[in-house]
Amino acid sequence: MMTTIGIDAGGTLTKVAYQDDAGALQVQHYPSTQLARVAAFINEHPEIETIGMTGGRAEQLNALLDDQRQLYFLVEFEATLRGVNEQLQQQNSNLARCIITNIGSGTSIHYKNGDAYQRVSGTGIGGGTLVGLSALMTGEYDYHTIAEHAKTGNRKKVDLMVADIFEGMEVPAPLDPDLTASNFGKVGLKSPRDYEKADLLATTMGLVGEVVSTLSIQLAEQYQVEHIVYIGTTLDHNDKLREVIASYTKLKKKTAVFLGDEGFSGAIGALLYAKECATNSL
Repeated sequence: MMTTIGIDAGGTLTKVAYQDDAGALQVQHYPSTQLARVAAFINEHPEIETIGMTGGRAEQLNALLDDQRQLYFLVEFEATLRGVNEQLQQQNSNLARCIITNIGSGTSIHYKNGDAYQRVSGTGIGGGTLVGLSALMTGEYDYHTIAEHAKTGNRKKVDLMVADIFEGMEVPAPLDPDLTASNFGKVGLKSPRDYEKADLLATTMGLVGEVVSTLSIQLAEQYQVEHIVYIGTTLDHNDKLREVIASYTKLKKKTAVFLGDEGFSGAIGALLYAKECATNSL
């Protein structure tokens, strides 16, 4: 029975995690503009006795709930770290030290050392950038539609590549001809109306993925770790973005780790925290 749930009420999406009657993890999300739907889901399930809650909109959500449940709040990244550790364990991957890159509306980057962590960097480039630029260029606002179209796009029709700069010449070592010399660098060679939607969306994925992975790789070098764990809802059903991040991380001799249910690490951590607190209170 679903007696305990975890909630990560973020700026864009509110994520929910719980275990079903068979003990299997179940996750779902709602737009954070529709917190009333989340509250309705909870209030309609009187069997929910305990809630772990994190995220910037946690207090707003709490105001919509009835008072029949025990609530446990924790700091957002503490919840995320708990969730990541659990997800790594489920993959039989015990990374004592790694970089964790959380790609939400923007991107927050942390260094994990055992059970300790610290925020080491971040950027405003993230899922919000992806959807915003995509909408301005193509009129597509739906994230899943953007991700689906981007699968078939060709970035080389829009990005200026190293090979383009040395056209007709051998690219000198150690440069890679397939590296991006300038994101959107070919725009201006023809009318913007002549670019295919899929190519523009794939190029936007490339911009976001390269910025995020470049920062992450630099920090992995700084902290002398091999693995970078990429999480966040922007990776959800987004094959193109995963491809960009994985290939660029590998090119720079680091290892990209994807957990599955990447956007729900915070909700999973909140669930684990609530269960722990409930057990300790007995």
